[in-house]
Amino acid sequence: MEMNHQWVWLDTQTRMDGAKEDIGNASIICVDTEYDSFRYFREVLCLIQIDAGGMTYLFDPLGKLDFSFLGTFFKDPAILKIMHAGDNDIRLLKRDYSFEFKNIFDTHQAASILGCHHLALSTLISQYLGTELKKDKKMQRSKWETRPLTEEQIHYAVEDTVHLTALYRRLESEIQLSGLKRKAARAFDKIAAVTWNEKLFNPQGCKGIKGYESLSAQQKHNLLNLYW
Repeated sequence: MEMNHQWVWLDTQTRMDGAKEDIGNASIICVDTEYDSFRYFREVLCLIQIDAGGMTYLFDPLGKLDFSFLGTFFKDPAILKIMHAGDNDIRLLKRDYSFEFKNIFDTHQAASILGCHHLALSTLISQYLGTELKKDKKMQRSKWETRPLTEEQIHYAVEDTVHLTALYRRLESEIQLSGLKRKAARAFDKIAAVTWNEKLFNPQGCKGIKGYESLSAQQKHNLLNLYW
């Protein structure tokens, strides 16, 4: 698998210090996360990707290094944060690190405001940039909490940020030309303000599983025991 874009896995303090300086000097950063919501009732944040000036930095929430300094950049209104469907990313980052967010541009929301019906990142990149982004959907459900990550996982994670600046420039231009700047700004502010809400466990939730009604009484009883 070929990957031309540069990236750094932040596993030493020296690398972390370099990332801090590079991100702090950027006026635009692209932000994404990978988390596991398929194997856990409470989502586990597994990776934070930040692209600054053509370098993608991979922060490990499961590691031991401190990157609380990111909070300073996330809440800095002078730094534009570009995300794609970033509301869940923001919720998790607020939940785990109490970060605040100001001045974001969400490409998913921007495309929706412009009337796009197909909002997947790969679709928008193809439509606006003419670049084919091959995203293996199976990677989204891979075991992001395992270490080390595979080459395929890293490629998937890095590609989620590398095209966002170019996509932002195209979408921002169309929003300006369409007179939708205020509407977009309100939408982005709303995304930046989202908060984390803990999911409540439904003790009868197994009854919503497909095929439940066709089970025997004993099978339903066994399923309920497993569900609890």
